[in-house]
Amino acid sequence: MERLEFEFDAGPPAPARTVVGVVASGDLEVLLEPAAAGKTTVAVQTSVDGYGGTWKALLERVFGPASLPAAHVEINDNGATPGVVRMRIEQAFEEAKQQGSAP
Repeated sequence: MERLEFEFDAGPPAPARTVVGVVASGDLEVLLEPAAAGKTTVAVQTSVDGYGGTWKALLERVFGPASLPAAHVEINDNGATPGVVRMRIEQAFEEAKQQGSAP
């Protein structure tokens, strides 16, 4: 098991908290909650050691140019591929947006 932590510039706070995905073979869970404007923190708990550089490169592509809302993101990984990681993160932000606009 390895724990990695990252920080990225962000926009205004995410509108709501949410959970997407499941911790199972080849998948991951993303927990998202609003944070103070301007900063997103990402903590990754992964079952696969030695991939810190890969995680950094992937998360920089997702959070770097996107100017996503500010959030605390917790990722619990069980060997997910980069495509699944990106999809789950995008799904979490979309879910938070929908929850934040619900009456």
